Amino acid sequence: MNFTEIFTDRPFQRKLWKIALPSTFQHLMYALVAAADAFMLGRVDQNSMAAVSLATQVQFVQFMFVWAVATAASILGAQYWGKKDLARLDEIFGITIRQTMLISTVFLVACVFFPRMLMKLFAGDEELIRIGCDYLRIAGWSYLIVGFSIAYVSIMKVTDHVPRAAWISVGTVFLNIVLNAIFIFGLLGVPAMGVKGAALATLLARIIEFFWCVGSSYQKGFLRLKLWTIIHWNPRLLKDFWKCSLPLFGSGLFWGVGFTSYTAVLGHMGPAAAAANSVAAVVRDLMCCLCNGLCNGAGILIGNELGAGNLERGKLYGQRLMVISFIVGILATIVVLASIPPVLAFMKLDADAREYLVGMFCILSIYMIGRCVNTIVINGIFSAGGDTLFDFYSVVVSMWGIAVPCAFLGAFYFHWSVLLVYACTCLDEVGKIPWVMHHFFKYKWVKDLTIKD
Repeated sequence: MNFTEIFTDRPFQRKLWKIALPSTFQHLMYALVAAADAFMLGRVDQNSMAAVSLATQVQFVQFMFVWAVATAASILGAQYWGKKDLARLDEIFGITIRQTMLISTVFLVACVFFPRMLMKLFAGDEELIRIGCDYLRIAGWSYLIVGFSIAYVSIMKVTDHVPRAAWISVGTVFLNIVLNAIFIFGLLGVPAMGVKGAALATLLARIIEFFWCVGSSYQKGFLRLKLWTIIHWNPRLLKDFWKCSLPLFGSGLFWGVGFTSYTAVLGHMGPAAAAANSVAAVVRDLMCCLCNGLCNGAGILIGNELGAGNLERGKLYGQRLMVISFIVGILATIVVLASIPPVLAFMKLDADAREYLVGMFCILSIYMIGRCVNTIVINGIFSAGGDTLFDFYSVVVSMWGIAVPCAFLGAFYFHWSVLLVYACTCLDEVGKIPWVMHHFFKYKWVKDLTIKD
């Protein structure tokens, strides 16, 4: 591979950024919702910010399940779009809606009817539990709606409607932030609602997002959901769908629960640790937007080539994107370190939380290299060719074999400091880079997954 061609091959750059930039913007918009919740509630009081950060871990776990379904739809959808097989794309859309509907219903019931049980998993402080329950009882209804929206957006992306998907996210987030300000602080004659206002803003924004997605699908050139595909049963296609999605379900479950357990561990180490971690998590998610966008771009770009039978070109694109992943990781490290002074200046935190936050940002800066590389390579390049099982193995070994046990033992048995426990939660992404690179150069991900007629 000629490294200079990564930046001089204009058709490659044009195709990549046509997908990656709107996707990056979309992820940025989603991250800004969490940032708006954290920063606005942080202006109210520290406990409200920490409690909502802990409560939204439930949605994070839900998202990991829905993400598995949406990613499987993107993997197969990108290849069938490259093959121009629209009939099977319709069927993939129906399967995606069916699965996301089942998952989202379970989380709706859990949040609305059993919020206290969920909050006790993440916090030991009674005040944090009470505030989190107030949030979940309202926001839980949005968790049902978001599953449908994600299904629609995933299909838009693979059918060359990434800009529309991004604009829907932009509009939804802008509305959510405006409603946050109105309901949290009591603007325009509305009574100040605090945490409940943040939940209500999220629910209303998600309702509008759903109707926007459905309305867009009825426009010319968009793939419209055909109701019969929800109950239609194509054994061969369903087998391929589950072959892609089951490892993703496994890795999503293990990664989501593991990542959520990190928040739970730090939540049980006191309000100051929980508050600092909630701010660090917001900055981390903002920094991950570009690598998430490139991950989507890699999956669709490489998937199109593999589905069209251009295996060598798909392999070349994978090699280029692997190099780009390291560049993005280094840039993210620099930005995280540079963000320390402005974040400290804005947030209302006590002395302990401020000290924890500075240390967490320094640790996070190193973590970002591993996170960017692994996101783009594993979830973008490997998934494009259906190589989803590696993600499951890597999560089980690196997260559950190393990071999670270290964090739990450090917090509850050895009674390590907050920063040392936080460092344990970052071990998995950095530690598995050599393993990921070894697997990359086996090129098992260079595969055409489409059904041959």
